[in-house]
Amino acid sequence: MSMTEGRIIKALSGFYYVQTAEALLECKARGKFRLDGTSPLVGDRVLCSPEGNNRGRIDQVLERKNWFIRPAVANIDQLVFVAAGSNPITDPFLIDRVSVIAEEAGCRLVVCVNKTDLDPADEIFDICVRAGFPVLRTSAETGEGVDALIGLLAGKTSAFTGNSGVGKSSLLNRIFPELNAKTAEVSDKLGRGKHTTRHVELFALEDGGYIADTPGFSSFELEMMTSIAKEELAADFADFRPFLGSCRFTDCAHLKEPGCAVKEAVEQGLIHPSRYRSYVRLYELCAQQKAWELKDI
Repeated sequence: MSMTEGRIIKALSGFYYVQTAEALLECKARGKFRLDGTSPLVGDRVLCSPEGNNRGRIDQVLERKNWFIRPAVANIDQLVFVAAGSNPITDPFLIDRVSVIAEEAGCRLVVCVNKTDLDPADEIFDICVRAGFPVLRTSAETGEGVDALIGLLAGKTSAFTGNSGVGKSSLLNRIFPELNAKTAEVSDKLGRGKHTTRHVELFALEDGGYIADTPGFSSFELEMMTSIAKEELAADFADFRPFLGSCRFTDCAHLKEPGCAVKEAVEQGLIHPSRYRSYVRLYELCAQQKAWELKDI
């Protein structure tokens, strides 16, 4: 029987659910994937052999645009960082950290400031707008901004992330009411939510795009940052790029060197101080890894 192309939209208990043009197939992967140390991921485009009764076998994983370790997902076009200014308050550093991961993976970062019915999160909004990210305000409670968010998702494969409790699952409920996704209860005492999503799954939009619902913010582990050479970090900050190459020293790390164009831009208000503070923290993190230990994400 000839192979057919499809996309893995869910992986659960050793089975891969592949959406093809004809059907949704429940598949097992060929043994060769275990032998060569690779595994198919949600989001992979694959060739599989149908075996009847909507079952099949994955024979080949097609070339990936990108892939992530945690969550185990591939071929993401954009990361949607859901932030909030209230219960819990999102640390802008978390957004900046994910923005660097997105740059390294060739993804666009969209910042969705949710819970605007409780707090407009003006500081987060201002930092992200000045950094050049697409930013929108939403309220999963009232529906504000949800149509605009759907417009940004159109035709793309998007992964939602953000610190737990900011309303990722609630937004998904607004976009896909039929899913009745289980939402997190935010602990007033701890100011954070409990993780409710236990596996990665792609949900199809009407226009052919997909949304990947992923576990909480811990999905993007620090190990993904330590895979980045510290010398390359500044280029992952889009708002730094106009000033790179204008420093007094060609090997400027933009930390304590005199004549640093990036630091001068911060002093002149051309780069938000919060973004520069994030850069310094991330540079220190990247510097912990020796050059020979670096690996691609």
